[in-house]
Amino acid sequence: MEKKFEVKIEATSNPGIVKFEANYFLTQHTSYEFENIDQAKNSPLAQQLFYLPFVKRVFIAQNFVAIDKYDIVEWSDVQEEVAEQIENYLNSEQPIILETETKSTKKVPITIYAESTPNPAVLKFVANKKLVTAGHEFKNIDDASESPLVKELFHFPFVKEVYIDENYISIGKYDMADWNDITLEIREFLRNYLEQGKEVLSANATATKKEVENQVHTDFENLDDISKDIISIIDEYIKPAVASDGGNILFDSYDPESKAVKVVLQGACSGCPSSTFTLKNGIENMLKEMLKDKVSTVEAING
Repeated sequence: MEKKFEVKIEATSNPGIVKFEANYFLTQHTSYEFENIDQAKNSPLAQQLFYLPFVKRVFIAQNFVAIDKYDIVEWSDVQEEVAEQIENYLNSEQPIILETETKSTKKVPITIYAESTPNPAVLKFVANKKLVTAGHEFKNIDDASESPLVKELFHFPFVKEVYIDENYISIGKYDMADWNDITLEIREFLRNYLEQGKEVLSANATATKKEVENQVHTDFENLDDISKDIISIIDEYIKPAVASDGGNILFDSYDPESKAVKVVLQGACSGCPSSTFTLKNGIENMLKEMLKDKVSTVEAING
């Protein structure tokens, strides 16, 4: 499937700077900052943006372009045109960064720290850089054909499954190993791998369950009202807590006759001993309370 870039406008805490976020990575390496058109000689995209008279500085990061402007215009008047220009450039397949000319660019050191999750068999390894733009789950090495990083992780005999989202990697282990014995080894492997600028996902990685979920959201209007309400509740109240524990939850289906809801659990939540308890006593109760008699049960499907 041909990769089509889409650009989303995101405000920042600085009123002079707007982020133009892409749905695919722009560079696998660290971010770049350009103060003027001369500095931007290794970025044809940044050079093109400097032809806009209000552009003061350009930042190109892994999955976004940020622009700092002069006060001669308001973002509300120009941001749509800028987003369109960036989107058209990205889809033209011209180079964003001429990597061969950036060997001397100072790269930010990678740090990795480990966090426990509610699932004792899963540990969450958090990086100081964004790794992917959507969630990806890998149950075995065959699933990892489009992720060089995960393929190497499965060469560790104790790695059972892997889930990657945003800036973290949740790793599930076999019982044969103890976290105290293997955590440092995994941290060092991940840090070295990412510092070498190697790919986390191959450029042609196929849609994941999270991207499929986004497509469900795209067809949001075609869903029944109760399904829409359930998705909204999951997104607003449940998903942030689940993500902080190194997992993900997706809406699967709603049966209006039995009033049964099915959800997909990924990452640390998948196969977690406490998942059923959490669902019954947390998610199910919340949906019952907020949707009254529209929901009777919640069933978890491991991703």
